Amino acid sequence: MSDDDTRLRRAGEVLALEARQIEALRRRLGPTFVRAVDLILGCRGTVVVTGVGKAGIVGQKLSATLASTGTRSASLHPTEALHGDLGRVRAGDVLVALSNSGESEEIARLLPSLKRLGVPILAVTGNPDSLLARHAECVLDIGRIEEAAPLLLAPTASTTVMLALGDALAMVVCAERDFSREEFALFHPGGALGRQLLRVSEVMREHEALPLVQVGTPVERALVVMTTTPGRPGAALVVDAGGRLVGLFTDGDLRRLLESRREGLMRLPIEEVMTPDPKKIAPDRLVAEARHVLQEHRIDQIPVVDDTGIPVGLLDVQDLLDVQV
Repeated sequence: MSDDDTRLRRAGEVLALEARQIEALRRRLGPTFVRAVDLILGCRGTVVVTGVGKAGIVGQKLSATLASTGTRSASLHPTEALHGDLGRVRAGDVLVALSNSGESEEIARLLPSLKRLGVPILAVTGNPDSLLARHAECVLDIGRIEEAAPLLLAPTASTTVMLALGDALAMVVCAERDFSREEFALFHPGGALGRQLLRVSEVMREHEALPLVQVGTPVERALVVMTTTPGRPGAALVVDAGGRLVGLFTDGDLRRLLESRREGLMRLPIEEVMTPDPKKIAPDRLVAEARHVLQEHRIDQIPVVDDTGIPVGLLDVQDLLDVQV
């Protein structure tokens, strides 16, 4: 067998072993998992996650997943906790401790202080008879795990199982909270989903950046408004005496007007050359929807109006490029 074949075989064995361990964990799920969900949902403070070594890294991931899906959470290094960071933990918090052996010295030294603080402990361990398990209000037993590493020493399958169990816990809690796509996007403003769920009101040009002209304004004055408005929008929103949108005048309209060689065109009232009743959108609509309108109708700007027809913003195709939507 070639070296390449040996490597691939070994990799396949690792994946198969870890898959079997996760399947075994699935079969172990029961009332204690439900209790763990209730413990987190009932937490009035912060879900503090701790662990040593590789388990600590898994704990950081669990804490991050909880925090990004609607549960206030923080990661606590047990060594730092022994030197003052335990002050981050308060009554009303819940502590999630990950330790395969359940006998990690650093975590064991924290247990008396946690008890004095009255903080309930959720233990994730492979040893339900351990010191950690005996001090915990709830124990998620991952079972005795066969590691995938040579000599069976380095944490591999055990941390994979902890990671999968943490995901299961976080996702069930998330579902129980009815955590929405909009809330997820709020916590992930730099992510693709966050950008997809942006509202028009978050991106549109408004206030001093909104180029407004009234019916009766000469074309030359509308051009001044377009060029002096911050951001140089390349469009003017035409409103009636009540401030409601009646038309849109754009650079494209100006180009077509110039091509017509119409006499005295700069003195024409804007309503004679504007696009009446232009496409428009409400400020609470998704930016992705606005992009669709712009693309479908091959336009570069779309006015944003409230439910009374008064313009409150302008969305330019360049604004969509800026937020990568």
